[in-house]
Amino acid sequence: MLGGLKITLTSFLGPKGTFTHEAASMVSDDLIPYCTIPAVLESVFNDECSMGVVPIENSIEGPVGITLDSLAHKFDLKIFKEIIIPINQNLIVNPGCKLEDIEDVYSHAQALAQCQEFVSKNNIQPHYAISTARAAKDIIGHKTKAAIGNSKIVELYGLEILKSNIQDVDNNATRFVVISKEDHKKTGRDKTSIIFSIYEDKPGGLYKILGIFEKNNINLTKIESRPSKRGLGKYLFFVDFIGHHEDEVVQDILKEIEDNTYYLKILGSYPEF
Repeated sequence: MLGGLKITLTSFLGPKGTFTHEAASMVSDDLIPYCTIPAVLESVFNDECSMGVVPIENSIEGPVGITLDSLAHKFDLKIFKEIIIPINQNLIVNPGCKLEDIEDVYSHAQALAQCQEFVSKNNIQPHYAISTARAAKDIIGHKTKAAIGNSKIVELYGLEILKSNIQDVDNNATRFVVISKEDHKKTGRDKTSIIFSIYEDKPGGLYKILGIFEKNNINLTKIESRPSKRGLGKYLFFVDFIGHHEDEVVQDILKEIEDNTYYLKILGSYPEF
């Protein structure tokens, strides 16, 4: 059991060997990989799986837009849990390869973006792959090709790490969320995520909403804007703050936000990692 939710199958953004696989392994042993983030969420929405694990933000590259957009526009699901893991990117090669042999490096766009300095410094040509695991699989047997990814990939495909921790910034971490149809029970150390959109014709609209949290002494842990897909200048705001939606003060805050916005969606309350 996890916070009162019965665990059966858990979907995750695959394939095996990715950082999402690592995060999902902390939740369940009964894992099923899916090839896209919307597919993971749909598996939960359609009751194929009881939970799904997807990335939502990285400390270097910022938010994962497709996760935010899918939760906002496509699926009525809840964030049940968050998982934060350090991201240590490694240069992965076939056994016996040397750095001077490497001409091309393959990985997911996020991983390549996190290692730009290393790739540029060593004059290696970067190439995008659909995942870090797929990149590793595709370099097998190619002595001039390398991949960037985590240590799980090495174990899966019989490769080796030539250079470890090649990311541009040492404190690189990714936040993953566990998605469910159910809310998490209060734990006393909770966080709530919401989405809202303000009236465009009211000056100071966002300032007024943020002031609701300030006057109630509630700490915001994140605020992010995304296009609402309804035209230029129209945005959705994603906000994380301390507290559970069952707390009386949080209920008062949500009621006041609802009265001053034309759209509000509660994404869930869950234990702070």
